[in-house]
Amino acid sequence: MSNAPVYEIDLPAFRADPYPDLKRMRAQAPIAHVPQLGATLITRRNDIFTHEKNIAVFSSDQPAGLMTVLMGQNLMRKDGAAHMAERRAIFPTVSPKTVRDVWKAQFQSAMAAILDRVAPQRHADLVADIARPASGEALRALTGLTNMTWAEMDRVSQGMIDGCANYTGDPAVTARCHDCTASIDAHITARLPELAATPDLSLLSVMMQAGLPEPAIRANVKLAISGGQNEPRDAIAGAAWALLTHPDQLALVQGGTATWSRVFEEYARWISPIGMSPRRVARRYETGGITFQPEDRVFLMFGSGNRDETVFARPDAFDITQDCGPAISFGAGPHFCAGAWAARCLIAEVALPMLFDRLPGLRLAGDAPFEGWAFRGPLRVPVAW
Repeated sequence: MSNAPVYEIDLPAFRADPYPDLKRMRAQAPIAHVPQLGATLITRRNDIFTHEKNIAVFSSDQPAGLMTVLMGQNLMRKDGAAHMAERRAIFPTVSPKTVRDVWKAQFQSAMAAILDRVAPQRHADLVADIARPASGEALRALTGLTNMTWAEMDRVSQGMIDGCANYTGDPAVTARCHDCTASIDAHITARLPELAATPDLSLLSVMMQAGLPEPAIRANVKLAISGGQNEPRDAIAGAAWALLTHPDQLALVQGGTATWSRVFEEYARWISPIGMSPRRVARRYETGGITFQPEDRVFLMFGSGNRDETVFARPDAFDITQDCGPAISFGAGPHFCAGAWAARCLIAEVALPMLFDRLPGLRLAGDAPFEGWAFRGPLRVPVAW
């Protein structure tokens, strides 16, 4: 175990709101061992930015890690040439050109259908009624699992997210995760013959065309679902909530002073939907007076780095006028999120502008509680219009 100073947390309180503890860690112990998580946390932005690139020490290859054990070894859990080979294989699906020319129109069509359905109701839960189906429909197209409903996509994504963040070892959470991965495998198996006969630009198809081994294909589809559903879902509902609770910021966008892209980037900095990425220490390493030992578990706390007081002018404020360029919401090193272009398109170019355009007078209609530290988002956002 590293010799980092110990920082104790109350796990339920940390899950409800991690930011006070993270702020104290940045000030008092920027590299701290948290016994309740069984890991050493790196909390300052520049430290994360530097160490994430040092894959010789902070390795993504984690054979005993929860993601690998529960989902298989995907490209996110590989380093170097093995990682880059699979990243190149999936690029035809997630490239900016494919997102623009293929997926954007499908995102728009799905979002229009969702809004057509909810608009006459005059009220909705942004999470359950709009963000979940919008994210799920987009992911059905991107992955190639068009035989899966958006509701099942959301269910299996959440089940895997919970499993990968189950550092307390709750057996019920693990069982649900296994049920979800089994569902994904069954849907993949059903789609393989059709995509072999009629290839397309979906993730499943391009990996088949690239000749990746089937275990890698299955693991990478699960990876795409685990992050590709919850992050857009939470960012669509969360960013809309942020604008509705900051009418001055909404006025800047609707008045043409700021862009929807700025809204998304600042929201992803302020409340990072993906707040952490784990690493395994591959060899003994010293930094800042801290000695890491081989096999130590390290958490790169993106959500903390995105509120670093030494980097951002107003770190705890949602302010689309401030410079959020240094944010590490999508990572900072070779594991920079491959789905970033698709997420930006879905959220900033499609979902948010269509939401505020099609639901005039959109307003909050109740409390919007948030939860999570590894993955964070609103549990519900009741609205009316």
